Amino acid sequence: MKILKFGGTSVGSHENVRRIDEIVKGQNTPVIVVVSALSGITDTLLLTARTTAEGGEFTTGLSAIRTRHEEMAGQLFAGEQLNRVLSKLHPYFEELEKIFQGVSLIYELTPKTLDKIVGFGERMSSLLISEFLKAELIDSAAVIKTDENFGRAYVDLDKTYQLIAERCGNLKGVAVAPGFISSSSNGVMTTLGRGGSDYTAALFAAAMDAEKLEIWTDVDGFMTADPRVISKAYPIPSLTYSEAMELSHFGAKVIYPPTILPVYKKGIPVQIKNTMAPEAEGTLIGLEETDWKDRPIKGISSMSGITLITVQGLGMIGVTGISSRIFGVLARKEINVILISQASSENSISFAVDSGCAEVAREGIEEEFTAEIASGRINKITVEENLSIVAIVGEHMKHSAGIAGKLFHTIGKNGINVVAIAQGASEQNISWVVKHSDLRKTLNVVHESFFLSPYIELNIFLVGIGTVGRDLLKQIEQQQPRLMRDHRLKIKLAGVANSRKMYFDRAGIQISEVESLLKSSEEKSNMTAFCQEMIGMNMFNSVFVDCTANAEIAEHYHHILDNFISVVAANKVAASSSFSRYKKLKDTASKKGVKFLFETNVGAGLPLISTINDLQRSGDRIQRIEAVLSGTLNFIFNTLSEEIPLSQAIRMAKEEGYAEPDPRVDLSGIDVVRKLVILARESGYEIEKEDVKMEPFIPQKYFDGMLDEFWKNINEMDEEFEQRRKELAANNQRWRFVGKLENGQAEVALRIVDARHPFFDLEGSNNIVLLTSERYNEFPMLIKGYGAGAAVTAAGVFADLIKVSNI
Repeated sequence: MKILKFGGTSVGSHENVRRIDEIVKGQNTPVIVVVSALSGITDTLLLTARTTAEGGEFTTGLSAIRTRHEEMAGQLFAGEQLNRVLSKLHPYFEELEKIFQGVSLIYELTPKTLDKIVGFGERMSSLLISEFLKAELIDSAAVIKTDENFGRAYVDLDKTYQLIAERCGNLKGVAVAPGFISSSSNGVMTTLGRGGSDYTAALFAAAMDAEKLEIWTDVDGFMTADPRVISKAYPIPSLTYSEAMELSHFGAKVIYPPTILPVYKKGIPVQIKNTMAPEAEGTLIGLEETDWKDRPIKGISSMSGITLITVQGLGMIGVTGISSRIFGVLARKEINVILISQASSENSISFAVDSGCAEVAREGIEEEFTAEIASGRINKITVEENLSIVAIVGEHMKHSAGIAGKLFHTIGKNGINVVAIAQGASEQNISWVVKHSDLRKTLNVVHESFFLSPYIELNIFLVGIGTVGRDLLKQIEQQQPRLMRDHRLKIKLAGVANSRKMYFDRAGIQISEVESLLKSSEEKSNMTAFCQEMIGMNMFNSVFVDCTANAEIAEHYHHILDNFISVVAANKVAASSSFSRYKKLKDTASKKGVKFLFETNVGAGLPLISTINDLQRSGDRIQRIEAVLSGTLNFIFNTLSEEIPLSQAIRMAKEEGYAEPDPRVDLSGIDVVRKLVILARESGYEIEKEDVKMEPFIPQKYFDGMLDEFWKNINEMDEEFEQRRKELAANNQRWRFVGKLENGQAEVALRIVDARHPFFDLEGSNNIVLLTSERYNEFPMLIKGYGAGAAVTAAGVFADLIKVSNI
């Protein structure tokens, strides 16, 4: 025998009822079908009853209930059969009307009367379903016996199992039973609590020693997390009874928690299935799991609307009975405690309750401990509102070292504050309390961290859609399939800005639509507003990407890092600013557990900073740096010839994208100074830009005045440079603009190198760096390659993004 339970959504339309018929016909064993009320009916019954007790009219609600059932009957039946079904329904409407009239006369709604009213939903739906399935109708109230704790009655299991076995022992085909309803030993109608239809089904399963209990609902089973919050959540194939109980207790509303106990005692498996997608595998709950043994965490549950109450005082330490008194008060006031956390010193106890009960709980505790509060033995009772509870559940968390460490490290580095923590000795569950505003971020972080997600997600906020920014987006778009396939990494563009407009979308911005979305956006570009929106979105694994050279944007780095958002910068301003500011940014990133990466500040895509970092971290020390760090200047000096004078070479560098819009930035050497300062700092030297000795190779007058004047007059230098170039060529020598750091002293100047020097054959816009360290002393390390250009710079930014993801 099987027990099949169908929830309110599953019986909410005539199409779904016909699906139930197909599911039942597909069974090859006797079946008892347990049904809930039609979706929305129980809420309507409750609302109408309470409105009536407060002096309102009940006719509107009663009419809606009647219409709903009559319409369902009309959609399922026709002709004489319809008339017969309606004739069986009408007595329910008449009885319900009399009860509402009685409530309206005395303006009182007792729990006993309310149980009688809300039970009509299941009684009427079971009638409709049994008639449509041509099945026997079982009165659940006659066989499920309880006490008279109305609203959530306690079941007499022995008596109930006996009555169900007697009533259903000879069942051969299909029977239908209403869920939720029961009766006391005196025959008074009771109910099993909201969600009690699941429990009804479990009682029938246990009484009949069923081979399986199937709970048909509107989801594909237990999910790894709430799919309304985590788009990447997916069904869990199998759970143990205890895992299902834990997930249900902490908010996974797939199954009513008391349902588990009767089937657990009998070892009856429970299958969660989707009525709307019967082909889906669903979730199988049993004694032993059948899958996922390689994953310690099965799923994540969460509950919102939580208030945390903390009782604190030095006078509590070592005093027996404090906990008993606290929870005794709550029990007397019928307040359910969801989570408990106690300091090992015994000076505080925190517990979480539903926010609707918080004020009653606080007043009760203050009354209970009036004397202790007056004497100062208890000095504080605090109430924290707008909280949520998150729980991770899994049998294989037992004795798995590092779960809690990984969990709270991941939460912390994303800037999520944990308000309270609880972990049972069974090690199946770790629960913690966070601000409700952090719930979405917490769920995403944890879901991804424990590989419950099919991929890691990086949420990037990009400022600067110039040549580098556009190339970066193009590379991300091209590489995304490979990253997803090989590394489980998804890079999602959540915000973007150019110099005029900005645009945000939590769900992700299609890269192909960036320019059109910015063009049509009504949000004007403003860095302060951009940061506020980015921080306010509170997304996990967030990265701010700066593909500009804007000093104002660099001013915001500290605020961004301080809010647990990593920074990847092609912008050199921050790393080459004052040493104190540079150190503050580095220290903040380290303290907050995020990344501040700027590999492309020196050498575009060359691995210069990362190599120096690796040497430093491994205990080596950089003693000397010699480098050609300006791709622009190297291009210019490599391009000079008898046919191409200096002024033309400068124009060519600008036209081919190597030089800044104002090439004097490159010609001044200040860019090389910045780069040398960054390399020196990353090598462990405290140095300022002003400490770098610089020898200009073009007179100062060409840097004064407007850019037009520069272009008009720079050809005055052509003859001099050509004469000097010929002399160099005759001696097999070349110019290189070199940055040098040695013994903590830095200098930048135009130098002459001969054919024996490693810098001699440096082509085009390439950069080259010689690193001399304690280990690389006799033979310095040489790094050489493209040092300028949008594509290689974008590739370097892309590489930094990959480092942030830690794949």
